[in-house]
Amino acid sequence: MREVSNPGRSEPAAGGLADSVYDTAEQSPQLVQLSRYARGGWQPVTAVRFRDEVLALAKGLLTRGVRYGDRVAVMSGTCYEWTLFDYALWSIGAIPVPVYPTSAPEQVRWILAETQAVACVVEHEDHAMTVGAVCDALPELTGIWQLDRDCVTTLIEDGRGVPDALVHRQRLGVTADSIATVIYTSGTTGRPKGCLLTHGNFAAEADALLDGWGEVFRDTGGVPPATLVFLPLAHVYGRMVQVAAVRGGIRIGHHGKLSTDTLLPALASFRPTFLHAVPYVFEKIYQRAREAAEEAGRVELFDQAAETAIAWAAAKERRALGHGSGPAPALRVRHAAYDRMVYQRLRGVLGGRVRAVMSGGSTLGRELGLFFAGAGMTVYEGYGLTETSAAITANPPGRPKFGTVGRPVPGASVAIADDGEVWVHGGTVFAGYLNHPRCTEEALVEGWLATGDIGRLDDDGYLTITGRKKELIVTSSGKNLAPGALEERVRAHPLIAQCLVVGDNRPYVAALITLDAQALAHWLKLRGREQLDVWGALADEELHTEIQRAVAAANHAVSRAESIRAFRLLPKEFALEDGLLTPSLKMRRHAILDHYAADIEELYSP
Repeated sequence: MREVSNPGRSEPAAGGLADSVYDTAEQSPQLVQLSRYARGGWQPVTAVRFRDEVLALAKGLLTRGVRYGDRVAVMSGTCYEWTLFDYALWSIGAIPVPVYPTSAPEQVRWILAETQAVACVVEHEDHAMTVGAVCDALPELTGIWQLDRDCVTTLIEDGRGVPDALVHRQRLGVTADSIATVIYTSGTTGRPKGCLLTHGNFAAEADALLDGWGEVFRDTGGVPPATLVFLPLAHVYGRMVQVAAVRGGIRIGHHGKLSTDTLLPALASFRPTFLHAVPYVFEKIYQRAREAAEEAGRVELFDQAAETAIAWAAAKERRALGHGSGPAPALRVRHAAYDRMVYQRLRGVLGGRVRAVMSGGSTLGRELGLFFAGAGMTVYEGYGLTETSAAITANPPGRPKFGTVGRPVPGASVAIADDGEVWVHGGTVFAGYLNHPRCTEEALVEGWLATGDIGRLDDDGYLTITGRKKELIVTSSGKNLAPGALEERVRAHPLIAQCLVVGDNRPYVAALITLDAQALAHWLKLRGREQLDVWGALADEELHTEIQRAVAAANHAVSRAESIRAFRLLPKEFALEDGLLTPSLKMRRHAILDHYAADIEELYSP
């Protein structure tokens, strides 16, 4: 078993996560800790004001019967109030349990019953009705608090008579080993399990990022560091961003949707200095930028600028890794010219201040990472799981190796087992699964977590993820294939939204492909066929030829036995509401295989 480690740089945290709110308010009371969008703009929230709101809400929770160790569910989109509830609950030693706002009643019932939640915070009436529909099966649930009915103000009013000391007494009883939250896994291969993450897990994760990447977060050209949290706070990645920012005194704002239609205006107005995002966001930004250039008759200029950005970033990467002298003079001149004409505008779409982005959740294509780095926004790709409190590896500052997920974060170790499985160790590794001791024993071996992912470490200690053990396809001829890398190559085409490779116990590999509706509309418009409906487009010979080129390009990277021999275009994307995606937008393979069983059979019909 090959192992790579990164020594920790800071002492393990001793107390609870809420302590940082009270410490910051004491040391830097006027520091702008958060920004709330209200009255058409971003309103500052100082550290002392945030502390006061957290304390007041904590007292209100006590009056409603929430006690130390109680679990309270939060079912909402990403918003300021979620952060407020997190820190108020942590202030009294209670345990927030995130629930995705898109969850079905049965999923809500399962999570609230297993965690024995005593109350549930919901965003609006629809969520309240979802929880209400399963209340009969939840005897411990005593309250549903609705954000759009201003439950925060009501709770604060309820707690006015509670002495501050009562909250502080409970807060000081929280230790690093205390459970901070129960986050349910995405459930790509079965029923989700509740991961028990401690205050120490989150503190270790936040401190590792602040220690290892603090210079990146604070390289802002003199502007106070700020980030917009738009990832779901129900997901460990978004939650980690929140905790690290509050712990590090970095201003955060909230935006509740991943859609680029609403996200880009929010970024332009908030003007973050760095971001945490998922590959989907980068893909959409690049795609929309290229479409805009195409509609303006400047697509050739954009493509040349993209090629230059990739070449420039690759040359800088080689120099940083000790394999070259950096961009040649002619390349530097071209890059400077395109910076004025193209890259500057792209940075402006994100607010104009972003210099660095951390990417996780799924694999980011190497060329896309190089493009954004060449455009002036270095992407530091990382890797982690709910069980590791988010990132356990990330590309180091100044030495990113695009196409990999980097090296272990401070305090972490990564090893590759004999069968290629990635094993990880460190202070961010979870305490176990709620009510599943056997699963915990199988996952944790002497402090090491068997991730279920397949990967490799290169000579410099950088990790590359190549697939999931449970997703390996074995064709009827005995050929093994990890489908993830091939799927990503197919998805590199701007028309393609999703690709699911199939072929387990089949004679050859095939694929189900969905199209990006907006990209397809743009493609048809350029060809003067805007009136063509979806079914007409799917039957279009020119479109099939275009997709066939994308598949052929992806096949060049694999052997003949591993290549896609047939594909089927589907009339709609795999969607969250259909149960075909996890809330973090990963494909639920078994659900898709079941849903499209007839289409798959046709791929193998004579």
